[in-house]
Amino acid sequence: MKRPATLIFGGTSDARQICQMMDTVGINYCLSVATSAGVQQAMGICGEIITGRMEAEEMADYLKTREMERVIDASHPYAERLSQNIVSACQKLGIPLIRYIRPSDIDTVDNPLIHKVTTIKQACETAVRLGTRVLLTTGSKQLADYMKYLKEKTVLARVLPTAEVLKMCESCGLSVDQIFALKGPFSADFNRAFYQFCRADVVITKESGEQGGFREKVEPCLSLGLPCIVICRPEQQFEGEGITQIHGLEEMACLLAN
Repeated sequence: MKRPATLIFGGTSDARQICQMMDTVGINYCLSVATSAGVQQAMGICGEIITGRMEAEEMADYLKTREMERVIDASHPYAERLSQNIVSACQKLGIPLIRYIRPSDIDTVDNPLIHKVTTIKQACETAVRLGTRVLLTTGSKQLADYMKYLKEKTVLARVLPTAEVLKMCESCGLSVDQIFALKGPFSADFNRAFYQFCRADVVITKESGEQGGFREKVEPCLSLGLPCIVICRPEQQFEGEGITQIHGLEEMACLLAN
């Protein structure tokens, strides 16, 4: 089999779809994910999957050793450090980088119940003023930060149902009544029923776009009269020699087809 010449950084549903596109057009690739959950997300793809986090130097060594000719960064929109490391590694070796940017639909929703912030601390400070039971639909990675800022509140966390994540929840001090281990995607109807079931006073989410079910998370809040705090995406600069920005899966499909 021909060696993979493209390394994809993923762990998201977008990355899986990009891998499937490459399978369709016959491009050999390798997918890099950070955790076992990322491996499960990528089930069914044809490319090799490598697991584990890498710093910039490790990335550069891997790219050089494997003689990669191209890198696609399809990581999560909030994975700032990872994306910065990818840029550093690619620029060090002069390897072309394609940065996939997940389309955002945050500007399509405008309502007094929606509170847009830029940091976890701001989100928590806003939540403190709005209710007692705070539902997090932001994942588990920065759970400890939320717990630090929401000490006097009842934190409810909807997280992936993996042993690694559940262990993290327990280490942060969450009880079984505060942990909801579920895997999406979730419909708006499901989220509406879920918000009612867990008796949330306020919901904290991220600007995750269509692939992350952003509208399906926000619209039930509006119909139920629940405040919804949205942590906006960090402003990242993906410009420079050898870097190509691709917006959305349709644009990516056109690039790969050519």
